[in-house]
Amino acid sequence: MPSVAVIGAGLAGCECAFALAQAGVRVTVFEMKPHRFSPAHTSPDCAELVCSNSFRSSAPDCAIGLLHEEMRALGSLCLAVAETCKVPAGKALAVDRKLFSGEMTRRILETPSITMVRKEILSLGAKGDPPPDLELAKHEFIVVSAGPLAGESLSASLSRLAGEEHLYFYDAIAPVLDGFSVNTERVFAGGRHDPGNSDYLNCPLDKEDYIAFREALLGAERVPPRPFEKECHFEGCMPIETLAERGFMTLAFGPLKPVGLIDPRTGKRPFAALQLRTEDLNRSMFNLVGCQTKLRQSEQERVFGLIPGLEKARFVRFGSMHRNTFVNAPQALSPDLSLRSRADVFLAGQLAGVEGYAESAACGLWLGKRLAARIRGKDISPPPQETALGALLMHLQSGAGHFQPSNVQFGLMPELGRKAGFRQRRALYAERARVSFRAWFEESGLSQSAACA
Repeated sequence: MPSVAVIGAGLAGCECAFALAQAGVRVTVFEMKPHRFSPAHTSPDCAELVCSNSFRSSAPDCAIGLLHEEMRALGSLCLAVAETCKVPAGKALAVDRKLFSGEMTRRILETPSITMVRKEILSLGAKGDPPPDLELAKHEFIVVSAGPLAGESLSASLSRLAGEEHLYFYDAIAPVLDGFSVNTERVFAGGRHDPGNSDYLNCPLDKEDYIAFREALLGAERVPPRPFEKECHFEGCMPIETLAERGFMTLAFGPLKPVGLIDPRTGKRPFAALQLRTEDLNRSMFNLVGCQTKLRQSEQERVFGLIPGLEKARFVRFGSMHRNTFVNAPQALSPDLSLRSRADVFLAGQLAGVEGYAESAACGLWLGKRLAARIRGKDISPPPQETALGALLMHLQSGAGHFQPSNVQFGLMPELGRKAGFRQRRALYAERARVSFRAWFEESGLSQSAACA
C-alpha cells in the first residue's frame, strides 16, 4: 500500500496523519523542531498553539460551532484532545496550551502506523531546488502542512512548484499576563450577557480611561517591518493599535465592547471593557482578548498598564507579529488540495488558505480522510457547500484574482433565499447545515469509520 509523508506536525499535519493512520495507511511525519524553531514557536511538542489558546465558540448556532460538530463526527483528534485539557471559557473551547500540545504529541507518537522523524525538509524536488530528501522520496504522496511559518527553503521550493509567488499577511499575537499580578480589586468576573459566568475577568474603563488608553496606543512605538516586507494584515487578527487608528469608537465597538457586561460595583455598564481569558487550568495566566499587537515590548508594558486592574501586571508573553504564508489556492490547488503542477503533493492547513485553529485542523482532517480513501481505491466527494466544512473547502476554489484566507462563516455558504432576522438567519443556516451534513455523511460511508481512538 502507498505511504504518505506529512511535512509539519501542527494542527493540520497531526489531523491528516492521524486520519490516514486510522485507515491503515503508513505515515511518516517530518517535524523540524527541536532542531529548528520558527520565530513564533518555542515548544518541541506537536500542535503548538501560538496565537491564542482558543478554538473559538462551540455554540450550536454559529459557523465555527458547526465546524466543531462536523469535525467531531469525522473523528477529529484535535477536538478530542482539546476536551481533555479545556479551561473555563464560556461557550468557547479553550485549552491549557502545554497540556494540549503534550497530549497531541503523545497520541501521535503512540499511533502504530505513524513514524515521527525530527528533521527539516528543505526541498520538494522542484526545478532549481537542492537535491530532494532521500527519506521523503520513499513516499508516494507528500502532504505539506508546515504552517504559515514554513522555513524559507521549503517555502521557496513550494513557490516554484506552485508556479507563482506566495501571498502573505501579518498575524498579530495578543499578550499573556501573570494572573497573580492582576489587581482583582479593579476587575470583575462575568461573561457578556452572562453575569454568572466567571470564566472571564473584565477590566472596566470609563470614558477618561478609554481616551487615555487609545491615545497611548496611537502614540506608542511599534516594531517596524523589515525593508523587504509589505504589511497586509488579516482582518480577523488586526493589531489593536491599527484598529484604534480607524476612529474614536472603533475599539469600544470592537475588542473593548462593553455590551452585556455590568460592573457589580456600580450596577452599570462601563464605557468600555477589556476581557481577560484564562490560559491554563490553574488560572495563573490570562490572555488579553482582542489585544494582538506589534508594539515594542517596553511600550506594551506602559500602554496596557493604563488599563484599570493592569497597573502592575507582569507579562508572561508579549504580543508580537509574524508573517503568515499561503498560496493562492484557486490558482495553485486542485479541488482535492493537490498542487495543479504536481498531483502527488498536497497542501493542508493555513498554507492552503484557511485561517484559524479549527479551520486548519479541519482541512488536514478532510485531506487525510480523502487521501486514505483514494489509496484504498475509493473516492469521497466533498461535503456540500451548505455545511461548514464544505463552505470552507469551496472558498479555496473561488476568488482567484483577489483570494484571501478565511475563517469559516455563514457568508461562505449559499444564501438562504428567504428573509429573516439576524438570530433567526443563524438558526436557519445552522439547521440547513446539519441536515445537509447528516445526509452527506451517511451517503459517503464515513459514518462507519470515523471513530476517534
